[in-house]
Amino acid sequence: MSTNNSIKDINEFIDNGSITSQQILVVSLCFIFNMLDGFDITAMAVVASPVSVDLALTPDLLGWIFSFALAGMMVGAMALAPIADIIGRRALIILSLMIVGISVIMTSKVESLTPFMLLRFISGMGAGALLASQASLAAEYSPDKYRALSVAIVTAGYPTGAMMTSVVAGYILPEYGWRMMFLFGGVVTVSMVIVAWLMIPESLKYLIEKKPNNALEKINKILLKLNAPSINELPPSNNDREVTVSMIGNMRMLLSPKFRRLSLMLWTSFFCAFGTLYFLMSWIPKLMENAGYDMAVGRDAFLLFNLGGVIGIYLLGILSVKWKLTNLILNLSLVSAVSMIIFALVPNQLNILFILILLIGILQQSAFTGLYGVAAKAYPTEIRSTGVGWAIGLGRSGAVVGPAVAGYLILAGYDMSANFIFFALPMIVCGLIAYKLNID
Repeated sequence: MSTNNSIKDINEFIDNGSITSQQILVVSLCFIFNMLDGFDITAMAVVASPVSVDLALTPDLLGWIFSFALAGMMVGAMALAPIADIIGRRALIILSLMIVGISVIMTSKVESLTPFMLLRFISGMGAGALLASQASLAAEYSPDKYRALSVAIVTAGYPTGAMMTSVVAGYILPEYGWRMMFLFGGVVTVSMVIVAWLMIPESLKYLIEKKPNNALEKINKILLKLNAPSINELPPSNNDREVTVSMIGNMRMLLSPKFRRLSLMLWTSFFCAFGTLYFLMSWIPKLMENAGYDMAVGRDAFLLFNLGGVIGIYLLGILSVKWKLTNLILNLSLVSAVSMIIFALVPNQLNILFILILLIGILQQSAFTGLYGVAAKAYPTEIRSTGVGWAIGLGRSGAVVGPAVAGYLILAGYDMSANFIFFALPMIVCGLIAYKLNID
């Protein structure tokens, strides 16, 4: 392998080579960490009722607790994730796991609203940074023909973890209470710090470009596990100032006349989809209880919605091979909105409601996942990472607004049916905007 073109050669070897046990390990660990994120962040949804009683929370305050965790995820993705370029993806994954685990454990001990909200924000920051870091790492270590599948597997970890929240809560909540849910999630997450320390490799791109101590030795150890040829020396460094200037220029380009309309439409579609998604992920159990069902029914509905999310992520991957992506998002978004309205209007027959919740999860989350592909295809290569990052980061503000707005609607006396109809509207807007983007 030529040392002068080592970055290119290594990337080509990974892109065109067969998958190895080391690559399977990286994707599997990223899936598990993402699953823990899903568990820790969405645990609040299934413990909302007992927490509300213990801390004397009104619906608007409960909505703000949901939103604070999601605001933390937005800050973590936009502010903490870039630190990976300084300390490395591996170090940030380990640090993020520690932040999430310790803050979730501390949440189990709080007695008042303010520290509870602060700790949920901190947990969200760690989760947001972790999500961004591990998705990038999994993509980097995957061969080209398996890259989309690898990202889909890692992405599916979050709703899988949310789904497990319902299962674990069924065992823990009745006997040990809501505090044990947070303690359990935090302890498991902290234990994963050791797993990550021992088993997660560093980003090859980081090692080659930043050249930390013993970079060459670390690179060759990783290449050995990938069954790739070793290199004898590191290539010349990039000019960091040029990279910084390029990053600033890329951000400006997003709102240049050429890309302004595209960027604003993408940000709006992500905002709408995030708002509806996290309304559902935050409020389904509590709204089911408010409608007269017991906590176990609320947990089951939450499990089915997230099971639908897992199915939807893989469904989108299959459908996108044959169908135009923006047309798919339009149809999936409109049908998900119709399903939410039907859910609001049908008689309260539990089996029908459960089927509709599963269907809403499949449709809404497959449409949402499709937006990631649209963002990646919408921008040219030189600004693609910046464009996708900002679309997701700014769009995530919808995840902050959605649960908070629902809290105020519930406080004002609007029931579950009214909320489902209200939050069906953003999905219609999302689908129509995606269709107007007209991207394959």
